[in-house]
Amino acid sequence: MTIPDLQKRKAEGRKIVMVTAYDALFTRIVEEAGLDVLLVGDSLGVVVQGKKDTLSVTMEDMLYHTKLVAGAAQHSLVIGDMPFLSYQVSVEEAVRNAGRFLQAGAAAVKLEGGAAVVDRVEAMTRFGIPVMGHLGMTPQSVHKYGGYKVQGKGAEQAEQLLADARALEAAGAFALVLEAVPAKLAKTITQALSIPTIGIGAGPDCDGQVLVLYDLLGLFDQFVPKFVKPYAHLKADALQALRRYREEVEQGKFPTDSESYH
Repeated sequence: MTIPDLQKRKAEGRKIVMVTAYDALFTRIVEEAGLDVLLVGDSLGVVVQGKKDTLSVTMEDMLYHTKLVAGAAQHSLVIGDMPFLSYQVSVEEAVRNAGRFLQAGAAAVKLEGGAAVVDRVEAMTRFGIPVMGHLGMTPQSVHKYGGYKVQGKGAEQAEQLLADARALEAAGAFALVLEAVPAKLAKTITQALSIPTIGIGAGPDCDGQVLVLYDLLGLFDQFVPKFVKPYAHLKADALQALRRYREEVEQGKFPTDSESYH
């Protein structure tokens, strides 16, 4: 899967399927399932590291996990999520850090924000670094919003999101994530752009969808947003397996002769 492939999907009306990934094992499973895009998300701060938000995730964290995913991926497009303070300080630092993601094996980077990051997007794309934008509920700005809240409900805010989307496209972004925005607004933005939109809590009319892998599989249940649909319940399965293992060890039922060497 390449960036031109994704853009062709929009023109053909074919949906793009994207999910987060953080390690080699799940990358192989996701690819076997035939998904298009793997986002090495800074969401790993919450679902892997156990933090309350994504703000403490570092470049070193992201590059480590990007290397794991990119090393295992054979077909899917791998995108590295730029963490907090990796692109906000200056254009030069943003380009340098984005380039480090490509050196780690990613094909592109994703960053949050609208007008404030347009100069970053322009600089990155000028030097051949593909950029995916991210608008709506941007988790790195969680304190500004006072929590994880839907964005773009009011007319003024909706107009600003549409303007930001157009600005990111003009700056060279190849695609755009829309997170936690009203479905009608997401449809309007999708129709206004020539680049694909990837929705997460943005209704069915985006050009594709993305979910956090651990949410999709029912592994993470500490906080389940409205837009999450668990397609499995692996936490429950894991608990059942571990309890059976504990009981069999305690009762002397494991290992049996068939699990022993002779």
